[in-house]
Order: sequence, then structure tokens, then C-alpha cells
Amino acid sequence: MSSSPGTPDYRASVAIHPSGLPSRTTHRIPALLRCCHPEPAVAVTVFTAALAVAAGRGLAGSAAVAVAVLVGQLSVGWCNDAVDAQRDTICGRRDKPVASGDLPPRAVAVAAGAALGLCVPLSLLSGAAAGAAHLGGMVVAGWAYNLRLKRTVLSPLPYAVGFGSLPAFVTLGLPSPSWPAWWAVVAGALLGVGAHLVNVLPDIEDDLATGVRGLPQRLGRPACRRLAPLLMLAAVGVLVAGPPGPVEAMDWTLTAAAGTVAVLGTAPFTETRSRWPFRAAIVVASMAVAQVLLRGSDMV
Repeated sequence: MSSSPGTPDYRASVAIHPSGLPSRTTHRIPALLRCCHPEPAVAVTVFTAALAVAAGRGLAGSAAVAVAVLVGQLSVGWCNDAVDAQRDTICGRRDKPVASGDLPPRAVAVAAGAALGLCVPLSLLSGAAAGAAHLGGMVVAGWAYNLRLKRTVLSPLPYAVGFGSLPAFVTLGLPSPSWPAWWAVVAGALLGVGAHLVNVLPDIEDDLATGVRGLPQRLGRPACRRLAPLLMLAAVGVLVAGPPGPVEAMDWTLTAAAGTVAVLGTAPFTETRSRWPFRAAIVVASMAVAQVLLRGSDMV
């Protein structure tokens, strides 16, 4: 029996093992990696691991942070594609393995659930308080966004909570647990909301056509282009003004560079569906992390 028109034929895209039997695992692993949102997953993992090193978590502690964050990001990314499978198919998203027929939605959902289950003990390796900060902040917030909040005016909230909680995951796992400095939390929240605004820029029309009306979709593309660089620059500014001590020349240099990248990344001349705005946000975040690294001991 052939597939109905418009329905991905998963059987046709399954790799064939030399024995003549389908090798589903061989076929699905690359597809799963493509739909886990690899760019933000790797970026968030690297940035958080760098914060752990700067805060003094040591090699083992920083590795534990990195693995927990990576698995948490995988769970959120796979959850996103599983929830959006029907929307992505309707919108003809050929870059999405589920929409292109390379992967059945159930496989992505199972992967998301497995990663979520694995993330719990990995997060708790850093201690109960730190694990709760990561699971209750970044992971639960990400799932809440995917399952419900992305369609509401509260769509920036999970990003603010998630990214704002990452410094707490780092500092609460120290030998002498402590809350992170206020400026680290505020900067993380601002960067998270800025990333949310630029992440949806390429898909605003598709989102509106399929009933997704988060805050960026309600504001519209021109407003998001203006607001996103302001939020990202504000995050960098908090990192300059917040820590104790004088502002160094390197702080001003990083601030100027971050502002330039943020503005150029969201400028009107960028293509409507370009991913450059989101990549620019990753560059700005890396500069923000560099500022924290310069004052790592001040974060606790």
C-alpha cells in the first residue's frame, strides 16, 4: 500500500543492510543528530562548560556540567521537532528530518523522552541543588516552551528562566555551593530572550499560518529586528557594569564588538529566512561568556 499524497514515506528512506534487511539504526542516527538543533545545543553546552571552568568546578565537575547540559539540550531539541512534526510538514520544511520523511515522529519523541530520563541523574551528579536548578530551569522551561508557551505571549519566559538558571547550575555545584552573582543571572536571561527573538525571525510567516502566536510573532519582524540587538547589548552591558572593580579596556572592546555583531545580525538587509541573526546571537553570547571568563571568580 503506497503512502497518501503529502505523507512522508518512511519505508522508502530507510537504509538497506547488506543482508537485505533495513538498517533503521544506521539511517536514523544521522537524522536524529540533524533534528536535535545541533548549533544551539553545542553552543549552550560549550558556554556553560566554560562558565564551570571559570567558577572553579574543576575538570571532573566541568565535564559533569557539560554532559548534563548537552543531554538536556538534546531532549529539548528532539521534543521541539516531535511536537512540531505536523506543522513542519505542512510548511514544507525540508530541512527537518521528520517533515522530509527521513524520520518518523515517534522515533524523535522516544529519543526526547530517553534523553530527558538520562538528564535527571546526570544533572544530579552536580548535587541536588544544582541539579534542581538545571532540571527545573533550563530543561523544564524548554519542554514547557515546546508543549505550550511558544504559542502564547509568554513565549520569552522559558528562555529567560532557562538561560538565567545556567549560572546557578554552575555555582550551586561548587564544593561550597552559593547563588551566582545577580549580574550573571540577569545577563543570561537577557541573552536568552534576545536569542528567542532572532530564532523565530525566519519562520514568522509559517508560525502565524499554523497558529503559533508567541510574543515575537505578535510583535512582527521589524520590531524583533530592533528589539533583539538592544537586549543582547543590554546583556553585555550588565556584564560590564555588574561585577565589582574597574572596567578594563578589554571589556569595552568586547562590548563594542558585541554591539556591532548584534546590530549587523538583525539589520533589515539580511534575508528574510536567513539563519545569520541566530548565529550572530551565538557570537554575541560567546563574547558575553568571554567577559565572564575574565572575571570568573566574581560570579560567586
